[in-house]
Amino acid sequence: MERIERIRQMEACLEQASTAVKELSAALEQYENAQEAIRELNKYLGSRQWQQDCKADEDGMLPKDLKRGVLSEDGIWNVLEESHQTDVRMLEVVTERMRHA
Repeated sequence: MERIERIRQMEACLEQASTAVKELSAALEQYENAQEAIRELNKYLGSRQWQQDCKADEDGMLPKDLKRGVLSEDGIWNVLEESHQTDVRMLEVVTERMRHA
């Protein structure tokens, strides 16, 4: 019975690990593909163009139905900070895995 239970536990570990690896791989691919967008947002935030776009919004020159998340300094800043924290976390996870490899 001990052997059967061990095999069941290891099978559960295999299923959990397999699912996690596949999902992480897909998420990493999506994150890699978003890097250019992240760089563009980083350049845009605080730029002269961003300031002019914000002023146009304040002056009522933009359509009412236009999404304006990028005109919120906090909106872009939060995404950039989350991206940075994600990068740091990935480095920490990889470093820890390499220590125990």
